This record gives sequence, C-alpha cells and structure tokens, in this order.
Amino acid sequence: MATLAIGAVVGRATEAIEGVPVAKFASTEMADDPKKIVVLGCTGSIGDTCFKVLENLGNGYEIVGLAGGSKVEKLIARAHCWKPQKICVIDTEARERVQSAVPQVEVVCGAEGLCELATMPEADLVLNGLVGAVGLAPTLAALAQGKTVAMANKEPLVMAGGLILQQAERGGGTVLPLDSEPNAIWQCLKGEDRKSLKRIILTASGGPFWGRNREQMRDITPEQAIEHPTWKMGAKISVDSATLMNKGFEVIEAAWLFGLAVEQVDVVVHRQSVVHALVEFADGSLLAHMGKTDMMLPIQYALTHPERREVPLDNLDLKQVGQLSFAAPDRANFPCLDLCYEAGRSGGTFP
Repeated sequence: MATLAIGAVVGRATEAIEGVPVAKFASTEMADDPKKIVVLGCTGSIGDTCFKVLENLGNGYEIVGLAGGSKVEKLIARAHCWKPQKICVIDTEARERVQSAVPQVEVVCGAEGLCELATMPEADLVLNGLVGAVGLAPTLAALAQGKTVAMANKEPLVMAGGLILQQAERGGGTVLPLDSEPNAIWQCLKGEDRKSLKRIILTASGGPFWGRNREQMRDITPEQAIEHPTWKMGAKISVDSATLMNKGFEVIEAAWLFGLAVEQVDVVVHRQSVVHALVEFADGSLLAHMGKTDMMLPIQYALTHPERREVPLDNLDLKQVGQLSFAAPDRANFPCLDLCYEAGRSGGTFP
C-alpha cells in the first residue's frame, strides 16, 4: 500500500525513524524566536486541548493563525486571547461577525481561507484539528510550502495518504502524527531501524457498546454513542469510535504513516485504554506505549519534540489500574472495521 517509510514523513530520516528534524525543532527554549503556529479547528476538542498545552508550556510559542467553524463566539474569544494575524471562518456571514469583533485582524473564509492560513510565510507549524475531508486541501498546501503539519485530522490520510506523502516528499514538508495511537507508535519507533519493524498493534477501547449484539444495539441513541468510556472527544469521532469505524480509519492512517501494508496493522480491544499502541520487531520483541487518556500528551510531545516537558496531569498509577486485558475485536457485530481493512487493501479511491 504505502511505498514511503515514516522517515519520508516524520523527520525524513532514511535508516532510522527519528522524528522532527533536530536542526529545526531541537529545543523549546525559544523566547527570542518563538515557534509560530497556525491552529486549524481551533474551537473543537483538539483546539481546546491545544490551547491547554500552550498555556502549560508558557513562552516560546506564538499563534499566527486561527481557523474555526460554527462556534463563532468561541473563535472571537480565542482571537482576543491569542491575537493571531489572520483568522479563517466558515462563511461570509461569520466573517462579518468576526471582523466586527476583531477589526485589527485579517479575516478570510472557506476552503481558500484555510489554505491561506496553512501557507502563511510566518508559520513554522500547522496544527490540523479539523474534522473530515475539509482538512485535505490545507494539508497539501502547507506541505507544498515545506511546512510541518501536526495531523489530528485523520480523514485526509485515510482518503489520500499517498498524495500527502508525495507532497511532503516534493515540498520538503513534515507530517507529525498528533492522534494518540500514531503518536504512540512514533514514540515507540524513535531511534529504531526501520527495516526491523514487523507489525503495529493498535488498541481499541471497544466503545460504549462493547459486548452487545446487533439486536441489543437496535435501540441505541446518538446520546449513548457519544459517551465514550475513556476518552473525551468530539461528537463525530465518538460515534465513529462506538462503531469501530474510527479504529479502521487508524489502521489505514498507520499503514500510510509507517510504510506498512494494512495486514501489518492489527487491532486488539483493550478496555483499560492504558496501552495506546504496540510495535513488534523482527525478533518478536514488543514495545508498548502506555499513558493517561488525555490528548494533552500527544499534542505536547509534537510541540516540544525531541524534549519532554511536564504536563499538569496525575501520573499513571499501574497499581490502581490493576490489570491489562486484550481481546480480539468483535468483527461480526462491528463490521466497519473489516470494511476499512478492505478499503485499505483495495487502495485508490476506495478509502
């Protein structure tokens, strides 16, 4: 499926999987030269967590662009707080509201506006927290300009992973995995020989309906579907997680990012959500990434890599966790997972 190893995407290394180019983001001590960031999807759950991370990190970061959707008042509040140079909104009506509230800032709108933000000359990093296919065009535009794109928006990688990798290669851009599972894989693979990677194992919580059969799921409601047992997420990804569709997306995403066939990406149900991903090497050794279920961790790692900084979260207490369990996914009652495998194997426009 994928012909480019992660070295061509995350860090552009050849023999080892090392992550972001050290010359560019080697240190977070950047008070005199702050890292300039564009946040796409600044009013969603990823945006909320991103700003919690930035508040925790303090100096060294500057927001130069913000893009938001229907939550206009929240976008205006973010603009007043972070003082970006440019803002993108969903339509002309929202543009008028935002421009009136923050007249000193340039306000653009729509898909073209997203691409304008993603290619701002000032931007060092574009954080893509958008939902759905709308994130593809700004991702390609940013990579064409040699930008670093931190991707929480997995749908573009699912539907057009090959195009994204090619654009990163041609334009000199870098893709950083921001989603918890691929971010965990990235950390496990740091410093490892690419040739020794045998397979990836993604963990799934099973969602709120794990253990139910189809008959028992006939009367479930959208409100029940968004009640994820371990993660606090937006509505769409919560519903996708409840059906295992999101895990299928992550299979395709991981295959592209790490240069594997979809058959080399396995899924196990892990109800505790403590292990976020595992990697298996040629000698049968397994490395697992474990941590709290909070998106602050992968987002902060992407921003501060290769350094690690303290996060205002309680430490993971394995004694309190007690035990870790793993089980095969229920493919009969959650068919979306196999549909994603089939689409990933077929390639082309199937995903």
